[in-house]
Amino acid sequence: MMPLNAPRQIPAALAAPANRMRQVWRLVLACLLAVSGAQATEGPPMVAIQVAPNSYYVQGLAAMGSPKNQNFISNAGFVVAEEGVIIIDALGSPALAERLVAVIAGITPKPITHVLVTHYHADHIYGLQTFKALGAKIIAQKGAKEYIHSETARLRLQASRTDLAPWVDEQTQIVQPDQWVDGGEDMTLSGTRFHLALVGPSHTPEDLAIWVPSERALFSGDLIFNGRLPFVGKANSSHWIKALDQMTDFDAVAVVPGHGRWSDNPKQDIALMRDYLGYLRETMGAAVDDLLPFDAAYAEADWSRFEAVPMFRFANRMNAYNTYLLMEAEGLRAK
Repeated sequence: MMPLNAPRQIPAALAAPANRMRQVWRLVLACLLAVSGAQATEGPPMVAIQVAPNSYYVQGLAAMGSPKNQNFISNAGFVVAEEGVIIIDALGSPALAERLVAVIAGITPKPITHVLVTHYHADHIYGLQTFKALGAKIIAQKGAKEYIHSETARLRLQASRTDLAPWVDEQTQIVQPDQWVDGGEDMTLSGTRFHLALVGPSHTPEDLAIWVPSERALFSGDLIFNGRLPFVGKANSSHWIKALDQMTDFDAVAVVPGHGRWSDNPKQDIALMRDYLGYLRETMGAAVDDLLPFDAAYAEADWSRFEAVPMFRFANRMNAYNTYLLMEAEGLRAK
């Protein structure tokens, strides 16, 4: 059995091409299941939650990424198609991606053929190299190109190799897609139709939502944080609110968010997100108009409706400050 503190390495068999015999694939999965068993005591549980006949997800924690949780703070979805498995987002470390492969192996022996990336934030993409080694084709929206090659992405990975060690280390890389898309197109992957809806720039410039018509399942990426506050960052919150309205146009019976529990009542669960983003814009926009400094604006705002929502203490002040800067920039552009 692998020692609990051993560096995470992908077994050599994982480099096998995707079209190798199924017996080879099953051997690889057996290796991963063994590795997963060794890791089970090291991180939070990972369980596949079924939301539609062939659609599942694993749910990350409402927490900050840390070595203790292996950076398991985001969700990843997967659809078992006729000819293979399509994954939506890759989790926040190679170790987590290996565990996801083992979870999938417990449901189907079909190979993982594609990974659809909703956006290129670290907690959704540091596991990509595991799926790349399996031969999966990675697809993302072309708006991510700038970030992938940016100093911001390089420094984030550098810091993560320290802050999230040993789960993110010198072997962890930012993996580029095999195919760039514009968004708004239909794709048939392993026998199942997927619609890749461009819903950015919102949380990021490249936001994609993945709609699976045959399942009536929508994978929203970080356009939706269900049951916890979002990280707004440098988001375009005006467009984000419009994109949330767009989400309700899908005839979905299940919506899997980027963070938090899946929703079978999207309109109700989206309301908190819309109200929060709207309140940030309202309060910080009024402060900018009144030339009120940020600290005073933050102190005067009534945050009582949101204080009990998980991640408030970690995210709210930063979200408010970034929105204050956004409203300043919007005001300058309007003049």
